[in-house]
Amino acid sequence: MQTIQLVGAVVFGLALLHTFAAKSFEVLSRRYPRHAGLFHLLGEVEVVFGFWAFILIAAMALLNGADEAIAYAETRHYTEPLFVFTVMVVAASRPVLDIVQRVLGALARRLPVRTELALAWFGLALVPLTGSLITEPAAMTLAALMLAPLVFRDGMPEWLKYGALGVLFVNVSIGGTLTSYAAPPVLMVAATWQWDSVYMATHFGWKAALAVGVNATVVGFLLRPHLRALAEREPAPAPAGGAAGDVAAPVPLPVTLIHLGFLAGVVILSHHPVLFLGLFMLFLGFTSAYQRYQNPLIIKEGLLVGFFLAGLVVLGGMQQWWLQPIVASLSPVALFFGALGLTAITDNAALTYLGSLIQGISAQSQYMLMAGAVAGGGLTVIANAPNPAGASLLRRGFNDESIGAVGLLLGALAPTIVAAAAFLLL
Repeated sequence: MQTIQLVGAVVFGLALLHTFAAKSFEVLSRRYPRHAGLFHLLGEVEVVFGFWAFILIAAMALLNGADEAIAYAETRHYTEPLFVFTVMVVAASRPVLDIVQRVLGALARRLPVRTELALAWFGLALVPLTGSLITEPAAMTLAALMLAPLVFRDGMPEWLKYGALGVLFVNVSIGGTLTSYAAPPVLMVAATWQWDSVYMATHFGWKAALAVGVNATVVGFLLRPHLRALAEREPAPAPAGGAAGDVAAPVPLPVTLIHLGFLAGVVILSHHPVLFLGLFMLFLGFTSAYQRYQNPLIIKEGLLVGFFLAGLVVLGGMQQWWLQPIVASLSPVALFFGALGLTAITDNAALTYLGSLIQGISAQSQYMLMAGAVAGGGLTVIANAPNPAGASLLRRGFNDESIGAVGLLLGALAPTIVAAAAFLLL
């Protein structure tokens, strides 16, 4: 173990502690208004890992020299942060959100339940499952924008908001396992382990779909009386990021189709940052040219999430020396529970990537590693790459406009157990 590796582990641990303490900084910002700006910045969960990544690079420059620090930062792979930023902004654009709301609204009105309950269930179950087609970050963005005015609003009990958030995060994490390209932890191993979409659907997908349905139905039952009471008291406010009624001019079908084309192009080119960023530049130009059909793009939220994930890439790259021996030493069942726990403190894609480096890992261990990594993907904000996107879009619906790490952990426990049982017992 080199000194810089130990420093990297310590900085990573401090970043984790900062994540759990982020809500406390919001309290300090009100107690000490003179430094409210600084405390508010440190209280932004999306800033935490980017902030500590700079601390790590500075420490590396002091210990090993500036050239080595720069070389380390430049050799990290930032495709995932760039993609999540891009797909968030495109998926949250008004024409995309408008068509999704129209389709799901039409389906909801045909069901023998109240429309608001059906829409909440769709946001917690159907949209996360579409993450297997449009990628998990895009599904998280659409689901968060749909659920914000229904569930994450004034009048909804705080504990129930955390319960719904836990279900959303868990369902998005496992909902992307029906294909081999949509979930970040699956992408890390699909080529190495030769897992195609047929394999994913038959070994993981159907079990994940059952768990998603159970989780969404249970929390939907808990939400039912509150949704009815809120709907009778006042209409739901406009969704975060803009709803169909926010702008007077209706969105023409050609504009909607072009936006859907941009979204499809970004998803197809998700492994090629030069291409999907170029396509994103065209998207920005198009939205500027037809601004009357747009709501403000969530550029700030997307950049914060990208900054968070880039920081996680930098910090996570220094943790292989202690994580990989743990993964390699466990039996299949122990590996499942080990991955379930470890994914709470490190990105599940990083965990499965380390597993793919192990020579001669058995097929059973491969399954258990993946099952544990995706089942635990809702326990914390850092457990799964799309989680920061959901947290960024939904945190304004919570007290102090921040999401507590303990509240999220407690809210995600029950749906995590359901997902774990599905992968272990079915």
